[in-house]
Amino acid sequence: MDSTYQERLKSAFARAVEWHAGQDRKGTGIPYVSHLMAVSAIVMENGGGPDEVIAALLHDAVEDAGGRPTLEKIRSEFGQQVADIVEGCTDAYTTPKPPWRERKEAYIAHVATASASVRLVSASDKLHNARATLTDYCRVGPAHWKAFRGGRDGSLWYYRSLVEAFSQVDRTSLVEQLDEVVTALEAEVRKQEGVD
Repeated sequence: MDSTYQERLKSAFARAVEWHAGQDRKGTGIPYVSHLMAVSAIVMENGGGPDEVIAALLHDAVEDAGGRPTLEKIRSEFGQQVADIVEGCTDAYTTPKPPWRERKEAYIAHVATASASVRLVSASDKLHNARATLTDYCRVGPAHWKAFRGGRDGSLWYYRSLVEAFSQVDRTSLVEQLDEVVTALEAEVRKQEGVD
């Protein structure tokens, strides 16, 4: 890792900490920045370059910390490529966000035309979310769904639809991992709740 990359990465991490200060993962009390760190690690472990790793750290900033003005700050500070990846991972620019199902259907449709960089960061994001959901569901059980706008049925639909959308474009090992975790989550829900 060259010194320029190191400096950009440190700057992106500082921005992620700043923009997500006080935010926690749904229903857990775990600082939100842990998710951003995990997603950037998954991107790095799956061959992501500097812009993709930096975008992974910042991928939720537009949705959760300021909308389009934050996207412009990302463009100014980290460049067009990082901003394009973050924009490609964003499903809302306003607060309150548009209706959940409408946003998710649009995001699923967008996967087919997204760049390889956007798909890498997005699949890494969804993989970490699915792993966390499985872990929390095994710990808490059906009460876990109360923290999610889509509830159990919407969440399971969204994860499975994403697996299918990513698979139609490129069935990478990352997408295979996502499929395995989603399949395990579906099996755990059947075991605990007796639903398909």
